[in-house]
Amino acid sequence: MTTDLNDGHEAAHRIAIKPNGRRCRVIHQGVTYADTHAALTLAEAGAENVHYFPRADVNMARLERSIHTSHCPIKGQATHYHLLTEDGPVENAAWSYESPSDAAVQIKGYLAFYRGRVDRIDETS
Repeated sequence: MTTDLNDGHEAAHRIAIKPNGRRCRVIHQGVTYADTHAALTLAEAGAENVHYFPRADVNMARLERSIHTSHCPIKGQATHYHLLTEDGPVENAAWSYESPSDAAVQIKGYLAFYRGRVDRIDETS
């Protein structure tokens, strides 16, 4: 299933969410934080594709909920998480939409990671 939203105002207001059957992993300091064949990939005009990981495939014991939140006019309110590492937390390294808008309901409860705050986000066969 693909969700596609275009409010008619500009290309930046378009998202597409598609199942990604490839193996997607998040690795930081040699530790695998997420590993799945059930990611959802969100494409948004003007932005790099983002992989959303089902919670069942994320090491939630290595994440701590942050007080930081952010808002996307298309997806809704995001909750952020710190990545707990041996060297201390990586602040706000991941986010999740707990109650997304109708346009992004597929990613409800999934987690995504900021590429610049982890060592690797791999996508392989």
